[in-house]
Amino acid sequence: MSRPRKQIRLAAHFPGVNNTTVWTDPASGSQIDFSSFTHLARTAERGRFDFFFLAEGLRLCEHRGRIHDLDVVGRPDTLAVLAALAAVTRRLGLAGTLSATFNEPHELARQLATLDHLSGGRAAWNVVTSSDAFTGENFRRGGYLAHADRYERAASFLQAARKLWDGWEPDALPGDREAGVFARESGIGRVVHEDRFFRIAARPTAPRSPQGHPVVIQAGDSAQGREFAASAAEVVFSRHGGLEAGRAFYADVKARLAAYGRAPGELLIMPAATAVVGDTPREAEEKAREIRRKQVSGRTALLVLEQVWGRDLSGLDPDGPLPADDPDPEGGSISQGRVRRTDDPVGLARTWRALAEEKGLSIRELVIETTSRQTFVGTPEQVAAAIDEHVQTDACDGFVLVPHLTPGGLDEFVDRVVPVLQERGAFRTDYTGTTLRENLGLPARTPAPLPG
Repeated sequence: MSRPRKQIRLAAHFPGVNNTTVWTDPASGSQIDFSSFTHLARTAERGRFDFFFLAEGLRLCEHRGRIHDLDVVGRPDTLAVLAALAAVTRRLGLAGTLSATFNEPHELARQLATLDHLSGGRAAWNVVTSSDAFTGENFRRGGYLAHADRYERAASFLQAARKLWDGWEPDALPGDREAGVFARESGIGRVVHEDRFFRIAARPTAPRSPQGHPVVIQAGDSAQGREFAASAAEVVFSRHGGLEAGRAFYADVKARLAAYGRAPGELLIMPAATAVVGDTPREAEEKAREIRRKQVSGRTALLVLEQVWGRDLSGLDPDGPLPADDPDPEGGSISQGRVRRTDDPVGLARTWRALAEEKGLSIRELVIETTSRQTFVGTPEQVAAAIDEHVQTDACDGFVLVPHLTPGGLDEFVDRVVPVLQERGAFRTDYTGTTLRENLGLPARTPAPLPG
């Protein structure tokens, strides 16, 4: 007997000011004006997407001591934007990336509970970590956190936040408001959480929100990150968008759930993806090639190369050949605030050189060839079929779509691909719940009984 058809989960990623966005396009708009956030969010809600996703960074990236790009740091604060979007959307989830390294549990638990209240139960938290001392310079504690400790602190942080969310029972509501007393003080528990990272003794200061707990998202890919996802996350923002790699990642992470008493449906895997749509396959391919050329300028190509070679290569012609010499294996990274491109620069340089010689590629052409490209390219029917195949064959549960234009880059997908997915019976025609947790099909979070 065949299993029921899986329903595709979709989210919309608001892109950053980086080399995946195309700023030379006349349709490109502001990353700061609230109208841009509103446009993308309303488009996603019109397409019945599950949630709107904001990435966030905590320090502007630098390359050779200069600002590299603004990415997701050089725009308004995530929680403020999401709270404002709660007023102009009705069912769309609102997901924010917030650090478990450079925040504190009590404060962030209150902020997320507030967002859940303001949105009527649509808040989500993408839990990220950092062991980067460069970013840490922006904070009082500095870059103290050892790399090996980042997930342990994140797990402790999330456990403390969940205790705080559970510390206010649903019926512990204000009684005599003028006197400032509570009808059931016993319904507001004292939360104690102590370990080597935190020493918390507090009562929650926000009433229990509609979802109880905001939906928890996580994006780690290491063995430690996968284990953290299996133990605590409800959505994984994965980088494995291909069929075979996706199936392997999906099987690995889902298999880890049983050790924590969790069922496969309690964790959704949603890779980042892009889509280019055309009236014909050829038109779509031509559009995809043009987007890639606009994404990788000559200067961008040289910056990518410098991250591998570890030195200034600005004197090279981006339309010329790769450097003849190998990178210095002992040289450090000249980019700060970004994950290093490789731990084996010499090996990667030799692989790139062999590929460039085989295909006759310039520096820019090589970077276009070897860096991220569009995930789905084709007619609306082809794109819908490919997305459906990924989900039905357990390469993922859905996708976080990253448009190359702000704010209108999602419009064509919603207008042309979503109706095909709906015709296939693989995607909703309307929202089925009022909270994000309900629309994702995730279990409710019931508070643990208070002590005493």
